[in-house]
Amino acid sequence: MKCNTAHLTLQLILLKRCTSYLNLGVKKSKDLNNIDHHVRAVHAKSYCGLKAKFEILDDIPKEYAQGLYAKAGIHDAVIRFSNAAAAVSADRRLGLGQGLAIKIFDVPGEKLAPGEEDSTTFDYALVNSPIFFTNSLKNYAYLSKLNFGLNGYLGDGLLGKGKFVFHWLTKYGKEFPDLEGLRSLNAFRKLATTPPKNAWLYDYFSQGAFRHGDYMAKVRVTPTKASMKKIKRTNIHLFTEDEAIRPAIIEEIREHDYQFDVQIQLCRNLKKQPIDQLTQEWKESDAPFVTVATLTIPCQDVPDDGNLDAIEDLSFTTFRCLGENRPIGKIQHSRLRAYQASSKARHEHNMAKRKEPTSLKQIFDKNATN
Repeated sequence: MKCNTAHLTLQLILLKRCTSYLNLGVKKSKDLNNIDHHVRAVHAKSYCGLKAKFEILDDIPKEYAQGLYAKAGIHDAVIRFSNAAAAVSADRRLGLGQGLAIKIFDVPGEKLAPGEEDSTTFDYALVNSPIFFTNSLKNYAYLSKLNFGLNGYLGDGLLGKGKFVFHWLTKYGKEFPDLEGLRSLNAFRKLATTPPKNAWLYDYFSQGAFRHGDYMAKVRVTPTKASMKKIKRTNIHLFTEDEAIRPAIIEEIREHDYQFDVQIQLCRNLKKQPIDQLTQEWKESDAPFVTVATLTIPCQDVPDDGNLDAIEDLSFTTFRCLGENRPIGKIQHSRLRAYQASSKARHEHNMAKRKEPTSLKQIFDKNATN
């Protein structure tokens, strides 16, 4: 009993520390990035916000037709492309870890996000990597702090990168490197060395496991082959243009529609598909991805800033979901309070009302009142 109590106390301390780092990152983000507003503690740089349709398919195999996917139908949705870094800077300085967040409207049922049980939206927050950078809540806390200073490290060239690796592995010189630290650094390296290409061409993954009714699963959103053939701007010129990614996204959707398949990968073997080892990829050879929905982004007019005014005050959390599709695992649960506190702090610093929208009109029509 004493051991369990001590473990719980440590977890709460680490969670409080992580939340504190995220809140501090939000508070300092305006000055650190030399911009006129406070941004998210992670995925700070928005690229684009777009209107979309989320269609849940009919005749899905029973084990995949769970929770959100139990009933076929078409829902309005909004998507946000972002950079995964904790800073706003030229694209070449941020790396190519990118996010695709999805907010689906008119989803009935009680949601898990505290205080938002009656919300009619359902969120996904996905990244263009099948793995997360740590398995440990302890590491997650100090790595959150480390990532806020990433631009400073990169600005010091090779010496700065060396310091970054040293601080990562030794927790700022306080401990000897261990196996978990090496795992997390290797996972971060894979994310940091993502090959450059148009954001429309990446696969996007959930950063942990979810319940899927009576099953456990991960989510992948992957472009259809037909849509990939439409992309004309496949190369991203990071070293000749400060803003290379946002224009490439916008110019494509101004010319044609685009579609992703939304897929579920069920956990079939806990040894090969562990829940709390987020640095380990679930191989497709062990369990296939099965398409359960389509995400269609229609051709639309988009301002050059990517609709930033419309999407900057939105919040995306994986706990804005149905109980049947809830996130599971230690890191997943730690992110609930941390992200909720971060979102609250961001809205307070920006003096913006924190209210969940119920329609696309509320997001994109400045004159909308309901």
